Amino acid sequence: MRAVVQRVSRASVEVDGRVVGEVGEGLLVLLGVEEGDKEADADYIADKTASLRIFNDADDKMNLSVSDVGGGVLLISQFTLHGDCRRGRRPSFIAAARPETAIPLYEGVAGRLRDSGLPVATGEFGAHMHVSLVNDGPVTILLDSKKLF
Repeated sequence: MRAVVQRVSRASVEVDGRVVGEVGEGLLVLLGVEEGDKEADADYIADKTASLRIFNDADDKMNLSVSDVGGGVLLISQFTLHGDCRRGRRPSFIAAARPETAIPLYEGVAGRLRDSGLPVATGEFGAHMHVSLVNDGPVTILLDSKKLF
C-alpha cells in the first residue's frame, strides 16, 4: 500500500461538480492499494499517517502530528500510485488491487484514522475526481507499507 501525504491549509474533492469531501488544515492523503495488501498494510499506513510529525511547533520545527494541530484528513483512492513506468511510455497498472480487494482496505484506512480521533473526509472510490489543495510548505511525504521507500 502506498500513500502520498501532503500537509495542506485546505483541500477538497469534487465528483460531477459537487464537493464530496473537504478539510481545512490537515492532510491530503492519496492512497493506492496493491494486489496482495492485507489488513496489516492498512494498519501501517493509518498509524503512520496519524502520527507523522510534519506540522510546525512554536519553535517552527516539524514536531506536531495532524491530531496535535486539530487537523483533518482528506483520503482519496488513487490506483495510479502503483503505475509501473519502467518500460515503454504507457504505465502498467497490473500491480494495483482490483476493487473487491482495494475498497475494503481503503475503507479500513479511513476507519482506522477515524478511530484515532481524526475527522476524515473521503472521495468516491473509482469516480473521476477533481482534487484541489493548498500544499502548506510544501510538505509531501511518501509512505509504503512494504517500506520500499
